[in-house]
Amino acid sequence: MLADLEELVTCESFSADQAAMTRSAEVVGALGTRLLRVEPERIVIDGVTHLRWAFGTPRVLLLGHHDTVWPIGSLRTHPWSVADGIARGPGVLDMKAGLVQMFHALASLRSLDGVCVLVTGDEEVGSPTSRKLIEEAARTCAAALVLEAAADGEGALKTARKGTSRYEVVVHGQAAHAGQEPHRGVNAAVEAAHQVLVVAGVGAAMGAVGAAHPVLGVSTVTPTLLSAGSTRNTVPAQARVAVDVRVPTVNAQEWIDQLMHGLTARTPGARLEILGGAQRPPMEPAASADLFALASRIAAELGQEPLRAAAVGGASDGNYTAAVGCPTLDGLGAVGGGAHADTEHVEVARMIPRARLLAQLVAKTRRRPDRHRKDSA
Repeated sequence: MLADLEELVTCESFSADQAAMTRSAEVVGALGTRLLRVEPERIVIDGVTHLRWAFGTPRVLLLGHHDTVWPIGSLRTHPWSVADGIARGPGVLDMKAGLVQMFHALASLRSLDGVCVLVTGDEEVGSPTSRKLIEEAARTCAAALVLEAAADGEGALKTARKGTSRYEVVVHGQAAHAGQEPHRGVNAAVEAAHQVLVVAGVGAAMGAVGAAHPVLGVSTVTPTLLSAGSTRNTVPAQARVAVDVRVPTVNAQEWIDQLMHGLTARTPGARLEILGGAQRPPMEPAASADLFALASRIAAELGQEPLRAAAVGGASDGNYTAAVGCPTLDGLGAVGGGAHADTEHVEVARMIPRARLLAQLVAKTRRRPDRHRKDSA
């Protein structure tokens, strides 16, 4: 497993680098072919390669991704290493170790009938080309098992996730010479400052109307990236404010969307353009309750430590599978910490136990009846 993990980690796969992602798909595809003894279906959408293995009529979906947030060249500053039981390297936790565990878990089973494996290439950027594939696969399955990393710390499975929305507030003003006639301009930077304060107050407004979820908590609305202007001596004609939204319920997501699209300019002459919207719907606890109970029983049968559950603010493709009515359990991948950060790492000793847990979970969920099926737009 470590040799396979090294091969994946040392093949860099930054989401934005199409050539790197093509190479990564070949490496992941070869690994899956060796362990599953079947070539994957290669699905290329807008230049992004996704890999799919299907055995018989799919009953359980195993979901992962091979792209990472790490720019090409990160291996020079974050080289692959294994020391004192810890594996490190760009993307080792999110989620190349999860892929390795998945392939080895499946290879240990006597039959893969009813299993569908989907490894996408654009999860880190919101799954724009793979979302349809994910939803179509989930609609036909009785369970979706997501190989994202376990929650930091005790390795808890992820049983609930907030939904995400992304916006960009574009402010259109009027350029003018900042020294000679600033009064002739409409300062987009000043208007952007007003909008940052307004947007930051939207999250507080959600709390004021009692929109907190008992497990996932309150919505968060956070201004993040901010840019304005073209030169030091010009009144900015345009400014942009990126806004990150995390919500516990679909109702909260829709309400914030209305507020965002209802923003109005405060500076005379300025005009606002609101781009973006809802991205991933929330994965509420009910979607994972039965599967978590099953996984807990399996862990006990295997003599493993009791499983823990965690609700997290980050979203994954499990949000999509849960939203179409497919029971979903997330965080079944590697145990470690520091995803997306300099401290990203995997606890090597936890890889085999988690692979064994996954193997038994797959074996049992293949026989589950369809539950909680619903139509989705």
